[in-house]
Amino acid sequence: MAERFTFTNRGKGGETHQSAGQGTPVMTTPQGAPIADNQNSLKGGTRGPTLLEDHILREKLFKFDHERIPERVVHARGMGAKGYFENYGDLSDITCADIFQRAGEQTEVFVRFSTVAGNKGSADLPRDVRGFATKFYTKEGNWDLVGNNIPVFFIQDAMKFPDLVHAAKQEPDRGFPQAQTAHDNFWDFVTLTPESVHMLMWAMSDRAIPRSLRFMEGFGVHSFRFVNSQGESKFVKFHWKPLQGLQSVVWNEALKINGADPDFHRRDLWESIQNGDYPEWELGVQVFDDDFADQFEFDILDATKIIPEEQVPVRPIGKMVLNRVVDNFFAETEQVAFCTQNIVRGIDHSNDPLLQGRNFSYLDTQLKRLGSPNFTNIPVNAPRCPVHHLLQDGHMTMKNPTGRVNYEPNSWAPEAAGPRECPETGFQSHPTPVEGVKERVRSETFADHYSQARQFYISQTEIEKRHIKSAFVFELSKCERLDIRERMVSHLLNMDKDLASDVAEGLGLKDMPDAAEAAMTPRTDLPESPALSILLNGPKSFKGRKVGVLVSEGVDAAIFKKLRETLEGEGARLAVVAPTIGGVKDSDGNPLAADEKVDGGPSVIFDAVALLPSDDGVDDLARDATARDFVDDAFAHCKFIGYTPAARKLFDSIGITAMLDDGCIPFNGPDDTGKFIEACRDVRYWPREEKVDQF
Repeated sequence: MAERFTFTNRGKGGETHQSAGQGTPVMTTPQGAPIADNQNSLKGGTRGPTLLEDHILREKLFKFDHERIPERVVHARGMGAKGYFENYGDLSDITCADIFQRAGEQTEVFVRFSTVAGNKGSADLPRDVRGFATKFYTKEGNWDLVGNNIPVFFIQDAMKFPDLVHAAKQEPDRGFPQAQTAHDNFWDFVTLTPESVHMLMWAMSDRAIPRSLRFMEGFGVHSFRFVNSQGESKFVKFHWKPLQGLQSVVWNEALKINGADPDFHRRDLWESIQNGDYPEWELGVQVFDDDFADQFEFDILDATKIIPEEQVPVRPIGKMVLNRVVDNFFAETEQVAFCTQNIVRGIDHSNDPLLQGRNFSYLDTQLKRLGSPNFTNIPVNAPRCPVHHLLQDGHMTMKNPTGRVNYEPNSWAPEAAGPRECPETGFQSHPTPVEGVKERVRSETFADHYSQARQFYISQTEIEKRHIKSAFVFELSKCERLDIRERMVSHLLNMDKDLASDVAEGLGLKDMPDAAEAAMTPRTDLPESPALSILLNGPKSFKGRKVGVLVSEGVDAAIFKKLRETLEGEGARLAVVAPTIGGVKDSDGNPLAADEKVDGGPSVIFDAVALLPSDDGVDDLARDATARDFVDDAFAHCKFIGYTPAARKLFDSIGITAMLDDGCIPFNGPDDTGKFIEACRDVRYWPREEKVDQF
């Protein structure tokens, strides 16, 4: 094996020098000049001043000083991954987009997930919308599908976007609260902006605290257009459906995850890909024509509205697999530039005023962040297809036109004339009729702000409704001003009187306010839409999940071995949580390595837990506060718990023995581990929640 480094003698000041060995590249400056000493600056004398001519020091500090680029104003905290999209079939009847023409063809993709409100250094699990942006490197150019994990938005017109973001971010005079909307500015804005009410229902639901980036849906939000080669067009809405199923956490769990591991979502995505458990989503479309758009109850250009899947089913058209992590976080995840304007032939924008504003804003944003109009030359942003144009120069230009000609039209011979447009294969905007006077106005068809918010709420299970109520109470309780709390309740009265009453009670309001004035009378005839519920669309599988196994010295070897085998057969993983990171010995005397020390591996980071203390080791665990918290949190968060008889002392230590239920599965022998995994396919034992709350 080739020698990797040669360590030389220490220098006069004790510094260590590493010389490049065989097969090891020589360190150079950014200009490519080899470096002899990377430990010391050039000085005038051993203890003299540093010399201005030290170009190696100058370049090193120059690069370091400019490592940070301006973070994104929104979606600052993100995690990227790479993979491919596989097309299911020929969609040439509805779109001429090259990516959708051939069954089985794979297209490279880059995906960036993100939170919205928090800064780059915030935690992964605030109550927040999650960005879900996908860059398709198609044969006819890059297509960016820049969406969220929630299909609606807070506002209808991009004119209000700066106000929304200013209100949601930390308050400017104090710089907090960070990565949360539980403050007066946010709720003041949204309660004065009734169009936000539908989005608030989603944001206060469990959709805003996903268990993993792998377990959430994605949406294109806006209505777009598909256009075929005959110029025929239909509207389309894009949906990402996770093949791992939907899953979220409860609020108390989210708070504790943020404390235990603020990088929880990042780590989960990274580890799942590294372990070969590749996240997968199906891309589905709702396709509808202009007649449906004209007859639909709401305006399909209104970004605060959805089209229920029961009315227009989602048609799966392909699958995305994320099978590679980034090579460098900064070069790819930080520098990737998504623009809603990046569409390809066969896909077109609609007149959605929020989308139109995004098309304008995103390009300007990328110039500010990346410092040059040539950001498309950065590898993560560069198309994978041939690129030919006459654009030139600018800061950090890397690819300029060659030859004499940099304009068009020109009369030079074809070999010197440069690229030309192609009406047959080039992008064509759909010829949508446009007429009217110039005016600043909101269409009356955008005026119903409550009906779909009500539809979302009545489509939730009772458990999910209870979580929504609790979220409203928690967030509004952080508001200092009584009138803001009352104003929100007045909006809820237009949706569901029981919800409004429960929130008012939770806030301790003395008097119920009058219902807010509605621009359009809310409808009460919209049916339930089961597709809007997480729990009604659960995975019914434990694949891709992780079980935390709390052990002590003398852990039953047979039960542990069988549990690991059963989990691996399910496609799930096991993590050993022990009193020390050194691990324990099982009942057969074999060493069992620990993945986590008990105070560093709380149950909140696992999807289910198994308690396997021995008779001799359980007393020490029962005296350990972090071990008791491990059990207490797992029970409170409605997780499935497998346990050996000795573990009952742990239940006794926190006073829940009398409350054990069908979500607690005893391990009287190795074969009982199968019952545990079978139960875990429901992910949570929700019947426990109300009992825990009452307790």
